[in-house]
Amino acid sequence: MLSAGLPQGAVPKLERPGPLRERVYEALLELIITRALQPGQHLVETELAGHLGVSRQPVREALQRLNTEGWVDLRPAQGAFVHEPTDDEADQLLVVRALLETEAARLAAANASGKGLKRLDELCTAGERAVEAEDVDAVVAADAAFHAYVMELAGNAVLSELAAQVERRVRWYYTPIARQRGIQSWNEHRELIIAIAERDEARAQRVMRTHTEHTRTSYQQRERSAG
Repeated sequence: MLSAGLPQGAVPKLERPGPLRERVYEALLELIITRALQPGQHLVETELAGHLGVSRQPVREALQRLNTEGWVDLRPAQGAFVHEPTDDEADQLLVVRALLETEAARLAAANASGKGLKRLDELCTAGERAVEAEDVDAVVAADAAFHAYVMELAGNAVLSELAAQVERRVRWYYTPIARQRGIQSWNEHRELIIAIAERDEARAQRVMRTHTEHTRTSYQQRERSAG
């Protein structure tokens, strides 16, 4: 049941006005990405509508869009279910992510500034504190913010646009392994900050490549242990 699968207070009532279908879509997508709605979970329109405080129509439209984008599976005579990613899907996505972010790290090192380094340090500190507090949602959010800022420092609009297309799926895959990665992930972020501060493009690439590979390996190990 949906109601049994969501933490208390996980779904706020949507505020109006605004494009309701878009707000419902974003709310459901965020619940999927954070795994408040688990892969394979049955999504009942009436229950979702009740949690969100809306009618069934915008929920139905959101589910159809999420199905088109690969987040939800619509099964004839069964209904909607959160998509269960295959090993190949996860691996392909994380490989692409590594390619994009390795180049972003190199460009960030080439374009380093005092202001940018200060912000990276602040984001890293936030992530370390989230790990210490064992707040997985905060860890995942901080990780996404850190990587997004490295991409911003890269200063390549096309690269940023491509990265934005995969960012949400990266969060989806990272959430179940955030605790496993723990402080080691943030130690790697610290190494990257040092490389960027020294304007060492090759080192920044190596650190980011190793960092993203560790995440990919952790996800693969999780999948094998779960099987």
